[in-house]
Amino acid sequence: MLRALDIRDILIIDHLELAFQPGLNVLTGETGAGKSILLDSLGFVLGWRGRAELVRQGADQGEVVAEFDLPKDHPARAVLLDAGLPEEDQLILRRVNTSDGRKTAWVNDRRCSGEVLRRLSDTLVELHGQHDDRGLLDPKGHRALLDAFGALNDLKSRTRTAWRAVAEAGKALSRAEAALQEVRTEEEFLRHAVTELDALDPQPGEDDALDARRRLMQQAERIREDILRAQAALGFEGAEGAAGDALRWLEGVADRAEGQLDEPIAALSRAMVELDEATQGVTRCLDGLTFNPLELEETEERLFAIRALARKHGVAPDDLASFATELRRKLAALDQGDADIAALRTALAQAQAEYDATADALTDARKEAADRLDHAVTAELAPLKMERAVFSTEITRSDPGPDGRDNVTFTVATNPGAPAGPLNKIASGGELSRFLLALKVCLTGTDSGLTMIFDEIDRGVGGATADAVGRRLAQLAGGGQVLVVTHSPQVAARGAHHWRVEKKVVHDITLSTVTPLSQPDRVDEIARMLSGDRITAEARAAAEALMAG
Repeated sequence: MLRALDIRDILIIDHLELAFQPGLNVLTGETGAGKSILLDSLGFVLGWRGRAELVRQGADQGEVVAEFDLPKDHPARAVLLDAGLPEEDQLILRRVNTSDGRKTAWVNDRRCSGEVLRRLSDTLVELHGQHDDRGLLDPKGHRALLDAFGALNDLKSRTRTAWRAVAEAGKALSRAEAALQEVRTEEEFLRHAVTELDALDPQPGEDDALDARRRLMQQAERIREDILRAQAALGFEGAEGAAGDALRWLEGVADRAEGQLDEPIAALSRAMVELDEATQGVTRCLDGLTFNPLELEETEERLFAIRALARKHGVAPDDLASFATELRRKLAALDQGDADIAALRTALAQAQAEYDATADALTDARKEAADRLDHAVTAELAPLKMERAVFSTEITRSDPGPDGRDNVTFTVATNPGAPAGPLNKIASGGELSRFLLALKVCLTGTDSGLTMIFDEIDRGVGGATADAVGRRLAQLAGGGQVLVVTHSPQVAARGAHHWRVEKKVVHDITLSTVTPLSQPDRVDEIARMLSGDRITAEARAAAEALMAG
């Protein structure tokens, strides 16, 4: 609900502070007094696209602040949450337009974009008028309005779920078919490559091991002679034998050396152990250098085969095993592909059947809701002096989508036998206003916290018809808030709150002012609307009668 509107330096407004109330809020005034400027200002702070030049002449910038109350379940809270903006019970929108055209916006003192303002405005305000292409006159929104009227959200949600299932099943089938086709193009290569890899069976790390073994065998003959010399020098004919003799000689005389040989004997014993270990290591090395003369040839052949296969497939030798595993996986997918495709096609057919059933049910529900809406609007048209007009909700087939397979259009025929057509193409100004009002009365139960604004919706009607319009607007305002800009005294008389918009010249500067009216002032204003500039006692009496009725 709109609580307050603060306007500074916008067009011919220097500063206005307006406090709106629940119920029917009426704005009246002479043509050109500035009533449309108020709507322009509200549209500006809500991010609507409107006039390019808004800043009052001579001012550096114009500013509009709007304050709304947000109940706990108001849909604007979801927009705030999605945009990362503070979510509070009071929503304050502020937007500034500098004289050079720059626009800046804030939501609860946090900077935001014009797009966020527009998303918020869709949950806060609904504008209706003869040139309104955002609301009831826009056929793009008729299906959503019908769904809301028919309380079809659950069925529509099931349709959207079924549509997503169809889309996901279709994507899965497309991916599988594309993958299978890709594999089929390389089937011959895959089978040959897997056979070749399986025959060679390369293992991770085998390339390095074979290369090291090959180099060792190539060096064996050159190093074997020196290793044999070292073995002889270390053995019984060499160091080990000499050290053994020395140890025996020392041990034989140790008891006569008064302990002076104990330490040398211990050191020599340790050396004997180290010599033995060295001798064993050399022997093991010689054993390792002993190989079948054909082993070098076989090692080189396998090493070269592994490296050639790696080059052929453009992978590292150590990656051949994992490469073979991937090729086997592709072959398995190829062999299993036809069965998988068949299963995916069955899943898609099942998802499509579920969508078709749900979409058909949604179409049937829309047709039933359309019939109820047509009867409801027809009943509303009679008091508005349009009992001969025919309102019809047309449902036609459209391309399938998440919201079903229906196009919905509100059409009218203003006279029996006349062709039906879109609201804004068939109805005249006054007729269009009454059609919009009747439709809105029927749809109002679907709104959630919206402030409804009617811009001269009573244009072109008067007398009993204008009175019926006023009563319908008051009915709409009973459960929320309605702002109406009007020239009709019958409509103004139904207002719960009334403001007069005036244009004055102060120090050669034209300014627009808005004055809240007391009960006596309301009588005078409605009398002026009835009789013109000269307010007579008869006009006041008529105004009081209108207000009392």
